[in-house]
Amino acid sequence: MNQKRALIVWGGWEGHEPGQCVDIFLPLLQNQNYQVEVSHTLDAYLDREKMDSLSLIVPIWTMGVITAEQEQGLLMAVKTGVGIAGWHGGMADSFRNNTEYQWMTGGQWVAHPGGVIDYEVNIINHVDPITAGLNDFRMHSEQYYMHVDPSNEVLATTTFSGECGAPWIKDCVMPVVWKRRYGKGRVFYTSLGHVSNDFKVPEALEIVKRGMLWASL
Repeated sequence: MNQKRALIVWGGWEGHEPGQCVDIFLPLLQNQNYQVEVSHTLDAYLDREKMDSLSLIVPIWTMGVITAEQEQGLLMAVKTGVGIAGWHGGMADSFRNNTEYQWMTGGQWVAHPGGVIDYEVNIINHVDPITAGLNDFRMHSEQYYMHVDPSNEVLATTTFSGECGAPWIKDCVMPVVWKRRYGKGRVFYTSLGHVSNDFKVPEALEIVKRGMLWASL
């Protein structure tokens, strides 16, 4: 069986600890027998031959600016069948002016009322391979309020209390984990993972691991 190839591209806002997250997920992928390249520049997306050879792209890049050529290289790879998997702002708050990128990810961060708070994640799909066997769990982190694509296949959600200065969103149920397609490519996303310590929650780590494996099938 051919060894799968993955590309991790990290950078952007340092508050989400992209480098520390590389230290978590690089060995995890290597232990799953992936050949992994790590890049600290968005120019990695410009090499069409390399991009086409990948099974998986893992973007860890909050905010920042992507050029039209870099974005096209990334989107074309996914659209033609390369999987992509990411979390929190590293994938869904990357390039705020790029709506085609947001169409690919299936969502865009817009708020986290109260900042770092206690909240619950509710598993709503107990048969999908990404969430099978997992139970509801608690997080102490940012509870992401997002604009989301209705075509997403949602696997887990969270419910907002309406506290923290946002009473109008009380009882709003928000997707936390989803998967989707963009062209031929598999797209996985979770809003978990504000900082690297969030992945000390076993369910959060397992969901991302399974999401990466699913995206690169």
